[in-house]
Parts: sequence; C-alpha cells; structure tokens
Amino acid sequence: MSGFSPDEPRAEVRVSPNFGPRRDTLKPDMIVLHYTGMGTGAGAEAWLCDPASEVSSHYLVHEDGQIVQMVRESDRAWHAGKSSWFGATDINSRSVGIEIVNPGHSLGYPAFPKRQIDAVIALCAGIAKRHSIAAERVLAHSDVAPGRKIDPGEKFPWRALFAAGVGHLVAAAPVRRGAALNPGDAGPDVEALQSMLALYGYGVEITGSFDKQTEIVVEAFQRHFRPRKVDGAADGSTMRTLRRLLDSIRP
Repeated sequence: MSGFSPDEPRAEVRVSPNFGPRRDTLKPDMIVLHYTGMGTGAGAEAWLCDPASEVSSHYLVHEDGQIVQMVRESDRAWHAGKSSWFGATDINSRSVGIEIVNPGHSLGYPAFPKRQIDAVIALCAGIAKRHSIAAERVLAHSDVAPGRKIDPGEKFPWRALFAAGVGHLVAAAPVRRGAALNPGDAGPDVEALQSMLALYGYGVEITGSFDKQTEIVVEAFQRHFRPRKVDGAADGSTMRTLRRLLDSIRP
C-alpha cells in the first residue's frame, strides 16, 4: 500500500507496513491509548513505520498536536500485543490504537502538553463517532495489558478527556486511612473485588484469593481511575470508586 486517504481529516499520512486485515470480520469497538516511551517523537514515528519493529498503531500524536495516521482504521494495527478485555484476546482486531508521544516512566515521564491532549480528544471523538464506540471502551494500554504495560500512565489527563465527552470516568473517592484488601488476603470481600473488576472488563480470575494478578489489575485500575495513589492495595477509595464506575453504566 503506497498511500491512503486519512480517516481523520486533520491527520497527515505516513504509511506503516506493519498491519494486516482484522480477523473474524471484527470491526473497531474500542480505542486503546498508549504513550510511545521513546526519547523523541520522530524516533517513535520512524520505529512504528519500520518493518523490523513489527509494531504499529493507527495514529501517533506529537507534543505539538500534529496527528499522523500510519494504518487505516479498517485495518489491524499491531499495537496492543498480548492483551484482553471482557475475555476477548485479539484486541488488535477490535480496536483503534493511538500512540501519544511521551518518553514515559523510564525517561522522566513529563506532563502531556495541552495542545497534544486537545488533539487526542478531537481524534478520539472522531473515531468514536465513526465506529459508534462506547465511552467505557476508550481504554489505556495498561487496562488491557495490566502488569505488562503501564502506559499512558497515572499522569495522563483522563479527566480532561471526560470533560470533553471522551471516555468514561467518575469522581474518585477520597483517599483516607483505613482498612484495605492486600495481597495474601482471601474471602468474600476479595471475591467481590475481583467480580467487580471483571464486570468492568479487566482480565482477573475470580478466586477469592488476593494473588499477584489481582494486585496487578488493581494497580491498572488505580492508574486510570484513581491515580492519586497507585499501590495495588484495594483500600476504601479504590472500592468506592470501582462501585461508582459500575453504577454509572448500569441501566
């Protein structure tokens, strides 16, 4: 493919060879947000278009708000890797991936510039409209690949997106001292925690035992929905925020 017309009118096109057809006639019903985790946006853009990398995304958004489309929305980009949501494991076939230029945690993790976030908001809104994507299916890479990925991270301004009508959020319950569920705990309270996380979509086994995977998923939840304190312990704030989130989508 030598070129294509962008799905997003404001995007520039730079074609990546790293894509294929969506499998099993799947169509996009999710948006997955990433950060690039590289030193420069130019380097990240080049890597996503390098056949040797075997990775790509549909879009990349630079710090100045420039949007680059590398894979058509109708095609399957290689951005999510091993991941799952609501039990579905081929996230690449059912999502549109957006890489947001930011060096990430290992390289200082600066704040995301406003003009970059404004561009991400406009891009997400357009994708969601084109594919009728529900607000609660605008997700972080860390949501669909907890433990393996932590991007776009706790500094990502989900609140700004939600205020602009993109994504799903509730007011996080205040962090206070008190009892919490921790690794090693077991019983009906742990089972309830795991059940609520699974009801929202996270890949967690309901065992009643607070194992390592449960801790990792709690961290992923906190990173997105309660970023003030990301520690993997299910304190009262985490539990109340999770209940609010589920209540907000129940009919």
